[in-house]
Formats: sequence, C-alpha cells, structure tokens
Amino acid sequence: MLKINNLTVKVLDKYILKNFNLEINEGEIHVLMGQNGAGKSTISKVIMRDDTYEVISGSIKYNDENLIDMSTTDIARKGIFLITQNPPEISGVTNAEMLRTSLTDMGKNDMNILEFNRKMTKICDKLNISNSFIHRDINYNMSGGEKKKNELLHMWMLEPKCIILDEIDSGLDVDSLKLVANSILDYYQEFKPSILIITHQKSLVDILKPNYVHILADKKIVKTGDYNLALSIFENGFRSSIMSESEANE
Repeated sequence: MLKINNLTVKVLDKYILKNFNLEINEGEIHVLMGQNGAGKSTISKVIMRDDTYEVISGSIKYNDENLIDMSTTDIARKGIFLITQNPPEISGVTNAEMLRTSLTDMGKNDMNILEFNRKMTKICDKLNISNSFIHRDINYNMSGGEKKKNELLHMWMLEPKCIILDEIDSGLDVDSLKLVANSILDYYQEFKPSILIITHQKSLVDILKPNYVHILADKKIVKTGDYNLALSIFENGFRSSIMSESEANE
C-alpha cells in the first residue's frame, strides 16, 4: 500500500535520510523507533510533502502512485492522514466546517446535517470530550491532550486508509494515552487501515501490538523485527537491540 524506495532527503545541505526503504501493506501496523535526532519525524513530513525537505532521490508510492510530485492536499485526498506531535491551531475555522468541507472534497459527504452532527457527537462521547468540540476552532486554545483527541475526532470522521502517528503520545498523561491508544485500536479493528507509528512509548506499543518494528539509525532502517524487537529496545536500548547475537556475545 505504501512503499518507500531508496529515499534520500536533505535539509539545508544536510542529509537526513539516505537510501531509506520501508514497505507497509494494507492492514499492517508498523512502528518506527530510533534515538532522538535520528530523522523519524522527517519520514512523516516527507510523505506529506513538506517542502522544507528536499528529496534528492528515491520514490514514495501509495497504491502504485508516486507521491513525490503531488501536493499535500492531493495526498490527503488519497486517504493518507497524519497526526503530528503538536497539531497546528487554526483560528476561525471550526471542526465541523473543516470536516464537512473535507468530506465533500473527498466525495464522501452523503450525510445531512443532522446525521453529520449525530456522528460527531457519538465520536466525542467515545473520545471523552465535550460535544462543544464540534463547533470549536481547530485545536485553538486546546491542551496537548485535547489536541490529540481532536485530531482523532478528525480521523474517525474522515475514515482514512493510511494513518501516520508522529509521537502522538507527546504531551499526554497516562489516562489520556490509554484512551488515545485504545481509540486507535478500535479504529484499526473496524477499518483495518495501514498504520505507521513513530514513538518511544512502551504502553502505546503494548496496546497496538505492531506487526513490524523498525530501528532507524545512520539515516536508514538498520533492523526490522516484530513486537519482540520493541520489547528488546525498551529493556536493553537501541545499541544492544541492533547488534547481532555474535556481536553481543563478544
């Protein structure tokens, strides 16, 4: 579904990624881990075509379409959805206005206003947020936890098929993290999207039980495993988890 092939990226003449490769099939959950500054968040921004990042070579394909030459809007229309560490505040545009416009733009808005509000209310209840969020400006004057739940409100309404979560755990207390993680799990169980999670948080990984875990180092993925690789990282750190058994025994 999403295939990144030999991607090399730089910012201000500094290489951030070199020959980066990743393939996520439909319905798979992947976790990308690595030390601070390794370039993990770069992946999400390049996929969504943040023009701060210069793609030197390689391709990013989604359902065999190359995203490199697409705009962020066109990529979102394809059903790719990103939640960042610190979602932007947009004053003057309410959640309801944005979502109705987005659904219409994607050809999905077949609900009348009552059905639309009823669905949003149901999701607000599921996320344990006030129904007032329906008419609040997008992320405006919200706490970190409220912003993440607000973004999940968008996710449930837009029903994307490919989701990128860039340290969604950032700024969440224990209870909020559990609610957010379980909401993502509920969404996955209902819609079976492809998910790429960038995180350091063990509880998030424990709840979502990824199919694959990748370690990013030296500007590329250096090791891939299953859920047990994440457990090794949490217990032993990145260096020990990257080393082969023979190296570890030396």
